[in-house]
Amino acid sequence: MTSSKFSFAFLLLFLLFFTITATNIISDTCKKCAQNDRTLSYKFCVTSLQAAPNSSSANLRQLGLISMKLVQHNVTNTKHFIKQLLKNKKLDKFVRVRLDDCLELYTDAVPTIKQVMKDYKSKHYRDANIRLSAVSGASTTCEDGFEERPGFVSPLKKRDNDTFQLSAIALSIVNMVSSSLY
Repeated sequence: MTSSKFSFAFLLLFLLFFTITATNIISDTCKKCAQNDRTLSYKFCVTSLQAAPNSSSANLRQLGLISMKLVQHNVTNTKHFIKQLLKNKKLDKFVRVRLDDCLELYTDAVPTIKQVMKDYKSKHYRDANIRLSAVSGASTTCEDGFEERPGFVSPLKKRDNDTFQLSAIALSIVNMVSSSLY
């Protein structure tokens, strides 16, 4: 009986340590990301990475790939969301033209982020960095189009911002990994 209590206590301590360690790597990584990029939200970073499957057991290099998968998921979903919006026949011409532009940007971003992940896996960090910057730029360019009409609120504002934030997280991690011994 004493042996099983000891085993159970050891297991609980191990799980507690594992959870604290996993939380620390995400928190530490997000702190560094936010310090390196003042436009990045620490809270958004932590929330996004913690919500991702397998992030609790990831190291920095694995968090980089996880962050890229989050970008991929976001740009793919945004592309489909834009297609849905464009089905509305009553769209204002200004909005339709901007959504068409955004659809093209996000359509291009999908294969780009796939290539980013290949570059990252093969340790071609400079190429990954350049392509991630293009994905980030797509969200900014999309949003800028809607700002041409003063006071107009983009129907993609949150999605564009999320793409920008997720790309900034991935970029920051790529830079951390490339400057370390990974």
